[in-house]
Amino acid sequence: MPANVEIKASVADVDSLKQKAAELSESKGTILIQEDVFFQVPKGRLKLRKLQDAPSQLIFYERTDQSGPKFSDYNITQIADPESLKETLGKALGIQGIVKKTRTLYIVGQTRVHVDTVDGLGNFMELEVVLEDGQSVEEGQYMAEDLMSKLGVKTADLVSVSYMDLILKDKKN
Repeated sequence: MPANVEIKASVADVDSLKQKAAELSESKGTILIQEDVFFQVPKGRLKLRKLQDAPSQLIFYERTDQSGPKFSDYNITQIADPESLKETLGKALGIQGIVKKTRTLYIVGQTRVHVDTVDGLGNFMELEVVLEDGQSVEEGQYMAEDLMSKLGVKTADLVSVSYMDLILKDKKN
């Protein structure tokens, strides 16, 4: 099962973050329009990711809810008919909620830097250090923290939960 180390943080100055990410990645980034449909499952998280201009994906992952770098393992399956799968899984499991976002993706070494504008929530940054074979979680955490520092992300801005959890929390309040 592939694995990565992730960090998520809220972002006050998106333009500054994008500029730093572009410099570090030596690219303008790639803009992705994503809709994630989360299903109710007994463990982990299961989402159907619909991408504009790209194949859809069914993604299962497990990770702890904590601030700072966290380990995540995941499975990704390419999906040819996302609407049919959404209907089937929705009936079987129930839909927990939907997250819509515009993501700018930068690649810095083995790290995916996401600058996200999430409908109803605001601006965020995610780092995903994709662990290579034989690489420890600690190495991934070090790389994530180093890149976080280079991007100017403060510890106080770290977010411990998923976008779906934040949306559900907002609905309760």
